[in-house]
Amino acid sequence: MTANAVLQLGLYLGLLLVLGWPLGLLISRVMAGAPPVWLRFLRPLERGFYRLAGVQPAEEQGWRNYALGLLLFNFIGAVALYGLQRLQGALPLNPQGFGGVSPDSAFNTAISFVSNTNWQGYSGESTMSYLTQMLGLSVQNFLSAATGIVVAIALIRGFARKTANTIGNVWADLTRITLYILLPIALVIALLLVSQGVLQNFRPYQEASTVEAVSFQQAKLDAAGQPMKDEQGQTVMETVTTQTQTLPMGPVASQEAIKLLGTNGGGFFNANSAHPYENPTPLSNLIEMLAIFLIPAALCFTFGSMVGDRRQGWAILAAMTVLFVLAYGVLVSAETAGNPAFAKLGLDSVANLEGKEARFGIVASSLFATITTAASCGAVNAMHDSLTPLGGMVPTLLMQLGEVVFGGVGSGLYGMLVFAILAVFIAGLMVGRTPEYLGKKIETFEMKMTALVILVTPLLVLLGTALAVSVASGRAGIFNPGAHGFSEVLYALSSATNNNGSAFAGLSANTPFYNVLLGLAMWFGRFAIIVPVLAMAGALAAKNRLPVNAGTLPTHGPLFVTLLVGAVLLVGMLNYIPALALGPIVEHLQMLGH
Repeated sequence: MTANAVLQLGLYLGLLLVLGWPLGLLISRVMAGAPPVWLRFLRPLERGFYRLAGVQPAEEQGWRNYALGLLLFNFIGAVALYGLQRLQGALPLNPQGFGGVSPDSAFNTAISFVSNTNWQGYSGESTMSYLTQMLGLSVQNFLSAATGIVVAIALIRGFARKTANTIGNVWADLTRITLYILLPIALVIALLLVSQGVLQNFRPYQEASTVEAVSFQQAKLDAAGQPMKDEQGQTVMETVTTQTQTLPMGPVASQEAIKLLGTNGGGFFNANSAHPYENPTPLSNLIEMLAIFLIPAALCFTFGSMVGDRRQGWAILAAMTVLFVLAYGVLVSAETAGNPAFAKLGLDSVANLEGKEARFGIVASSLFATITTAASCGAVNAMHDSLTPLGGMVPTLLMQLGEVVFGGVGSGLYGMLVFAILAVFIAGLMVGRTPEYLGKKIETFEMKMTALVILVTPLLVLLGTALAVSVASGRAGIFNPGAHGFSEVLYALSSATNNNGSAFAGLSANTPFYNVLLGLAMWFGRFAIIVPVLAMAGALAAKNRLPVNAGTLPTHGPLFVTLLVGAVLLVGMLNYIPALALGPIVEHLQMLGH
């Protein structure tokens, strides 16, 4: 890595540590029902929510009722968001007069935002009204983030408690994390972004006259708004000449703040965080990157605080950081090296600037790409489809590992804790002892749930990819033949199933086939993981905590961190090596051979 790359990485990790440590301790207090004095002015509002919903926050639930409440809550949210999109043409705050969203796109988007994926097969500025953006998408950005966090808190309680039949009250947990953590921090981030020039208004779109007429080609659309194809299956292009430019407006900063803080991804505009109205300056770029990892890093400290041993939180954080630095090093090195074909043309090796914003350059774009795919966040400030083959493989692999390298809010921590359980199980087999983690015996039931969590996503990704490249409706969306086209499909299924939401945009995925396929992958990729994790939390909470003895494996030192990193890489990568060999690996070999 260059000195610039090392400097930016060091600055980022230093700021993340300074901000994450106090936030982690704050989360542990809030989730225990004891917010600090300076947040207690929100308590009347919290109590008002409970009275309105008929909730008794002191009445805790077993894991089954906790899971059922969470599933129903998210299902109702998906139905409401679907209806809002379909009816937006008849609803207010729609100055552009956008009509209702098509059924398959509305289905995909509703599941996408409820599952914390925020996959967008549409252009936000030309599809969604202000009301849909605020009441639908932004609200689900808060609620889906809260869902992930409360699942992680429930699992931590499973480790912290002994002989308990409950893991918390789902309604109280959702209310507290949203009211005391997500809303205040999102407000601060939104104000910081506005200070950098991010839009926040309700004005209609503005028409500006350009100095010169501009001619460009674009895909010709049919009545359904889809690109038209000729007899050979090629996209029909048309030439457009204009001397005006439409400048989109809207309440951008408020949605931008929670999309990043909640590791939701998506964006008000189609160009996402590469758009100057969403991410105008290098400082706003740094703020957005910090927002993505802020809560995932903080939850490591929450974990250590709640289980009564802060060293445990540091160990999890160390494993995440090691994996993150390795991934970033590979990606930024690949993008800095560029394509060796330039040398054969008599030019020096030129860094890969294709698809990157000149405002941020290679290093900041590589750092952002690593962060957003290590976390369950689909926000991007560069075109991932334009990354070099190895550079593109890193984001793909980070998602395929289960996004446990910091990961999404809550989902990253509970995913890494599942790997920690697997690591102590492997260690127990090696030394012939019953595995334990934080004083809890890891037995048959926990390992069955661990196997479910680890195997669900590879099955969805690989079977979904195989289906997409096997049927005509799936192949029709692939614009780039060969290895790169396969990489685009593999990336899309990896992104959807692991609830990331970023894309190799060369794939035309806003079709009924992909909207339904990816929608199902997002739903099961989210909730087929959450249910086994909550089941594990219930089983662990019911167990007694065993005292430390001479044979107990220490789970807070360098040896355990190494074991955990090895488990993540070995188990996470083995499932995907054949698929990666057909995509980015062979594409890299093709690049070297030209």
